[in-house]
Amino acid sequence: MDFIQESPFAKYRIQPGTRVHLANMDPDDAGKWDKDKAKKAVEKERARIEEWQEKLYAESKQSLLIVLQATDTGGMDGTIEAVFEGVNPKGCNVASFKAPSSEELSHDFLWRIHKQAPAKGMITIFNRSHYEDVLVVRVKEFVPEVVWRERYQLINDFERLLWLNGTKILKFYLHISKEEQKERLQARLDDPTKHWKFNSADLTERQLWDQYEVAFEDALSFCSTPYAPWYVIPANKKWYRNVVISRIIADTLEAMNPQFPLSLPDLKDVVIPD
Repeated sequence: MDFIQESPFAKYRIQPGTRVHLANMDPDDAGKWDKDKAKKAVEKERARIEEWQEKLYAESKQSLLIVLQATDTGGMDGTIEAVFEGVNPKGCNVASFKAPSSEELSHDFLWRIHKQAPAKGMITIFNRSHYEDVLVVRVKEFVPEVVWRERYQLINDFERLLWLNGTKILKFYLHISKEEQKERLQARLDDPTKHWKFNSADLTERQLWDQYEVAFEDALSFCSTPYAPWYVIPANKKWYRNVVISRIIADTLEAMNPQFPLSLPDLKDVVIPD
């Protein structure tokens, strides 16, 4: 059963049980779109997101979780800025997950994640997420394989728990090429206003590109479910990335169909005093 409404970009959704091979997915894909057309479409989809988000917040019976994952420079921050411009911040949160604190490490790996899950009526965006515990943790060998291998099923169970509690889940992997990453890193070096974004550790991570690709492929293959689908979004062209993600989110909110609460029956008799 498909729990997410079909859209023109459904081809990017990973069907459950599919073995993902990122080398076969073109990060430069833009279909028949051009930049100007995409920018106009994003404005339209943002308006739809704003409209449905207001109803979602007012209804306060459902919630939406959006997970963003990518390699370094993949564009998670830019996606959030472009897609959610104008959304009412009262009904939308962004949670970023960096290296866990000592307190977080003293709990199970999902403890810090569950605390950030959206309350009813809310949209929450995970800028990185619980998947770091089968990505960087795996590649850097912070825990043995016998530990991280079990986490795929635990993640699926956790996401099903959220879904059963009324949370729709969309997960987007922003797929860029190694060449595109190099250009984006170089752009940070060339522009003094972007120096703050550059971290020499990114170069170390870049040397592990192949290992990360395998780790991403496993996460996408093992954890795309009917209730929490993964989408592999071509992200070399930022404008195309934005239109795809905004359309999928807007379609999902519309399919959730939140409604404003019914007005109180006696409001017609209310008189505002002078």
